[in-house]
Amino acid sequence: RGSVQPTSDSTPFFSDDSEAEEQGGGAAGQRPQEEPASGVSHVRALLTVFILFFINLLNYMDRFTVAGVLTDIENYFGIDDGKSGLLQTVFICSYMFLAPVFGYLGDRYNRKLIMSVGITFWSAVTLASSYTPKEHFWALLLTRGLVGVGEASYSTIAPTIIADLYVKGKRTNMLSVFYFAIPVGSGLGYIVGSQVGRVTQDWHWALRVTPGLGVIAVLLLIFVVKEPKRGAIEARPEHHLHQTSWLADLRALSTNHSFVLSTLGFTAVAFVTGSLALWAPTFLFRAAVFTGEKEPCVEGNCASSESLLFGIITCVTGILGVASGVQVSRQLRKKTARADPLVCAAGLLLSAPFLYLAIVFAQTSTIATYVFIFLGETFLSMNWAVVADILLYVVVPTRRSTAEALQIVISHLLGDAGSPYMIGVVSDSLRKTDSFLWQFRSLQLSLLLCSFVAVVGGGFFLATALFIEKDRHRAENYVPTGEADPPIVVPKSGRSTRVPVSSVLI
Repeated sequence: RGSVQPTSDSTPFFSDDSEAEEQGGGAAGQRPQEEPASGVSHVRALLTVFILFFINLLNYMDRFTVAGVLTDIENYFGIDDGKSGLLQTVFICSYMFLAPVFGYLGDRYNRKLIMSVGITFWSAVTLASSYTPKEHFWALLLTRGLVGVGEASYSTIAPTIIADLYVKGKRTNMLSVFYFAIPVGSGLGYIVGSQVGRVTQDWHWALRVTPGLGVIAVLLLIFVVKEPKRGAIEARPEHHLHQTSWLADLRALSTNHSFVLSTLGFTAVAFVTGSLALWAPTFLFRAAVFTGEKEPCVEGNCASSESLLFGIITCVTGILGVASGVQVSRQLRKKTARADPLVCAAGLLLSAPFLYLAIVFAQTSTIATYVFIFLGETFLSMNWAVVADILLYVVVPTRRSTAEALQIVISHLLGDAGSPYMIGVVSDSLRKTDSFLWQFRSLQLSLLLCSFVAVVGGGFFLATALFIEKDRHRAENYVPTGEADPPIVVPKSGRSTRVPVSSVLI
């Protein structure tokens, strides 16, 4: 009996063919068994990661193309800072509220199909938003909101596919590749938006670049990407990790201290990046007008050079930040199991003073402003891949899409859903007159809020470090209720009854 048990335990990992090879072939039979765990070959797994990277790149390009032409949109529609901030807020709100829906679906149904439909929809409404007439600003708001529907279907699911293809060090590396798309895509959004707008002399064309690339992304997703088996790569196939109800998932996640605290820390990252993403090019343009380096502009492509420079800075700092965050975390893990949250905390706490100096120095030195923005954004970008890795190893495979969705809801609800609008409203309320001086000064004072929020976020990551070891151990050794104590059938008053083994073997 002792020799039979291991065979039955290992059965879910292998097909019948590979099992037969193992019995007759020793070491030779073990080689082909590396691939079937996830059901995806090594080459296809690599292609999958790069396709997901490409889609994430488009995702963030589309998201920040509007920021690259924001000054032109303000002039075209004749709107103030508050209404400009709504463009990002309405997108984030729809994205945020639909994330749990797609998280629920992603944990239970074919993820590849969900993403394909979502990206097709997102490409269609992005193209539609480029045809908004001058009299209907509400139509631009509506279409930007619908873009969030498509993006929610992708962002909640893609990291969980990577998690089902790789483990440990390889997973961290592949996640870092995936999250390079955030700063690079954001930077390209500013660059493509501002430069296409400048060349065509029409900001509408800036919104017509990503939809065509979105069609290519859908074709790659359909014909190249293969759905991996959930949890199989971690030696815990999905039929061993039974699905629980959505409410049970939420209860479990709410008691996961590392998940909750790292999500609150990431909310601070979202608040700061959301504010800077929308307002930085406009702020830099107003600073140039304030210092006399540029003439005031009321029509045409006003902030194209600032958007271009900020876009380049975002690309470079993103690559440096994500890469350095992963490398520092990898080295620090050799000394402490709390490395990841400590790296995230350091990134936020170091970014705060540099962002403060960038905002303050804008009125005296343009070069100093760009240098401090470069340093602040580099430290801020250290978080992206590391935070994603924390979520994936403190949450069991069958709850990861739901956890991704919940993190998106919380971080955007309290972070970048409201921060662009909040910065715009505070700027409008502080402005005493509509002069160019007060246009700059009011936005400068409102952006100082970002440094304070970054410090608070650093505190949340320091708190995460207190619980990370315990929560990781609990996730890695998770056994669904009833599996550790399997029921057996015993007679009771002439009828069979299911009772736990422990109640019989006393």
